[in-house]
Amino acid sequence: MSKAISQVPFAVNEPVRSYEPGSAEVKSLISAYKQMWKEQVEIPMIIDGKEVKSEDKIAISSPQDHQHNLGFYYRGTMQHVEDAINTALAAKEKWNNLGWEQRAAIFLKAADLVAGPYRDRLNAATMIGQSKNVHQAEIDAACEFIDFLRYNVEFMTEIYSEQPVSDTGVWNRSEYRPLEGFCFAVTPFNFTAIAGNLPTCMAMMGNVVVWKPSDKQVLSAKIIMDILTEAGLPAGVINMIFTDGKETADKVLSHPDFAGLHFTGSTTVFQDMWKKIGNNIHQYKTYPRIVGETGGKDFVMVHPSANVEAVATGLVRGAFEYQGQKCSAASRAYVPKSLWNDVKAVMESQLKTIKMGSPEDPSNFINAVIDKNSFEKCKGYIERAEKSAEANIIFGGKCDDSKGWFVEPTVIETTNPKYESVCEEIFGPILSVYVYEDQDWKETLKLVDETSPYSLTGSIFSQDRYAIDEAYKALENAAGNFYINDKPTGAVVGQQPFGGARASGTNDKAGSKMNLLRWVSVRSIKETFVSPKDYKYPYLG
Repeated sequence: MSKAISQVPFAVNEPVRSYEPGSAEVKSLISAYKQMWKEQVEIPMIIDGKEVKSEDKIAISSPQDHQHNLGFYYRGTMQHVEDAINTALAAKEKWNNLGWEQRAAIFLKAADLVAGPYRDRLNAATMIGQSKNVHQAEIDAACEFIDFLRYNVEFMTEIYSEQPVSDTGVWNRSEYRPLEGFCFAVTPFNFTAIAGNLPTCMAMMGNVVVWKPSDKQVLSAKIIMDILTEAGLPAGVINMIFTDGKETADKVLSHPDFAGLHFTGSTTVFQDMWKKIGNNIHQYKTYPRIVGETGGKDFVMVHPSANVEAVATGLVRGAFEYQGQKCSAASRAYVPKSLWNDVKAVMESQLKTIKMGSPEDPSNFINAVIDKNSFEKCKGYIERAEKSAEANIIFGGKCDDSKGWFVEPTVIETTNPKYESVCEEIFGPILSVYVYEDQDWKETLKLVDETSPYSLTGSIFSQDRYAIDEAYKALENAAGNFYINDKPTGAVVGQQPFGGARASGTNDKAGSKMNLLRWVSVRSIKETFVSPKDYKYPYLG
């Protein structure tokens, strides 16, 4: 790697736009939103760089207005899956032989396209299709995706530069080869940046990819492919398909050239896919890499020394930004009795000012949950809490599906630390609070660790350094991302590598070099300059 290349500052976090009321930024974004809202979009699959259509047209609607027709996408068949696999494999040799700096240039250009001419359009698509407000769209579709692209180039150069020691007369080197075969990316609805990162980070390391985005994220997925195409990504390197999830997994994971899975989604689906891979292990040419980030039941642990306003703000932001539809969202909180009334009062004053509605109005903090299934699930938890002797809804609780899938920010206070909403992943704007006796601090730490099978994110609020250290140690395995005096959401690429263990995934840390290392296969090379001419070592005389 040349010195000039290594000194280019790729890894700089993209500044977040403020979108202050009346600013040119917000006017431009809302203008793009309104324009896209009127468009009747037609979204084909992309296989071998070509638009692929089918007879099966699936209508697209918006979570904030489920009666409004945005257009349609073409749903594919298993033949399209096979075509995508064959296309990827056909593109592999030429892509593998392209210099790494040429690959890097494509993704750096893509980052600049997102930062510039595509920013409003990608953000607006995320707002319309995934119901994110202006800030949530900005930190996701723009900033995080840009950061993934730029930092991953930096991480790639660091990986390639890591070389072994060479002794006298010998040159040792490591070659970081792409995986042998094709990779499969399965991405979720909730983060446009994740949808962009999972296939592109594998492709950046020289792999070819079959990408299946969520059918609830097709609007922004199309724009991601438009960006990659304009950036110069060769045909066949990333192939985007819209097909049945189970059938696609069956076909892809039984292929002998399957080499790697990059997944973000539900725990159940990931476990089923892992089981399929295990059952098919004898068919593969190589042992596949399996990287997955699934879900969480993320906690906020509050010590009696904590700052009340900081706790209340952390809970409101952590639980209700993007309607709680972040894998990292604060979903369960443990608050000492001595602080609870004060925390509750500050939360009440903040929640009273929160507006709910369409992202088209930038003053709305809360938007719609993603679809009817999510709405009904949230409504079910709320209705059961209303009837339960162990739970009390202290804030929110209203649901309205007349136009969009709207669920109010809801706080459930429970006397049972194992009540269903404390233990189960909900993926909606519902926060469960268990109030503990101050003297039960240590016992409550144990409760936090044992309540959930997940281990994604969690936080501790305390002004007592001994208490922070105690929680830090007691909750060692309870969260892959641990926050001190902050909400458990908002990991930034290059700053807080993201991922969890236990039922939350393989903890391969997106936004770091660790993740990219999963998509290479290392070859160690030793070259001896003057070869020995006799088998005898000195000890033989």
